[in-house]
Amino acid sequence: MSETRTALVTGASRGIGLVVAKQLAAAGYNLAICGTTQATIDKAADAIRAESNVEVLASAVDVSDRDQIQGFVQATAKHFGRLDVMVNNAGITRDNLAMRMKPEEWDAVINTNLSSVFNAMQAALKPMMRARGGRIINISSVVAGMGNPGQLNYCASKGGVEAMTRSLAREVGSRGITVNAVAPGFIATDMTAELGDDAHAKLSEQIPLGRLGQPEDIAAAVAFLASDAAGYITGHVLHVNGGMYM
Repeated sequence: MSETRTALVTGASRGIGLVVAKQLAAAGYNLAICGTTQATIDKAADAIRAESNVEVLASAVDVSDRDQIQGFVQATAKHFGRLDVMVNNAGITRDNLAMRMKPEEWDAVINTNLSSVFNAMQAALKPMMRARGGRIINISSVVAGMGNPGQLNYCASKGGVEAMTRSLAREVGSRGITVNAVAPGFIATDMTAELGDDAHAKLSEQIPLGRLGQPEDIAAAVAFLASDAAGYITGHVLHVNGGMYM
């Protein structure tokens, strides 16, 4: 069993997930990361290794497939001999107005954003309970609290993640496991970059701090919740949104 703590991050090939993984690597964690394709997750792993002297286990995983995500969690615990931190970051959007939303758009988002989080957490509990400690950190969204037109499926999935976070925190607190969520606001990523400068300006007007957040803002919050300093925080949703929702 390695003496170095291990963190698992889903959806780590780019954006927030990759920056979170880099932050945890900088803090000295060995990493298990997954993404949708082996090529993209291998590229992410190489980028992490270039910046930090940690071991990185990288795999293509369809998180909406119960066997795949649970198998990856189990493989991580077996490979490193421990699982200290799990960050459930993988997520998708399939936006549409409620009247027009197709069943497959609903199912894809719920399976990827909500069911996968349950499946991953369930698989992580065995090694964490054996170790009598661990950190589970789920990435939610500001829209879980404020709602958003055209995102009924996404809002439902993130609201469900926050409810699961609180429920599991009550179940496993006595075993030394904390369960928290981070809810990002509008973050500057590849996806928001596609919106253009005008859309960025309009979004920024809705934010008291006057700017979009950076992936590093989310990574810092995750790193804090993963740290020993957050040992007495559980069942909490940490909003990182520049004040757009209070």
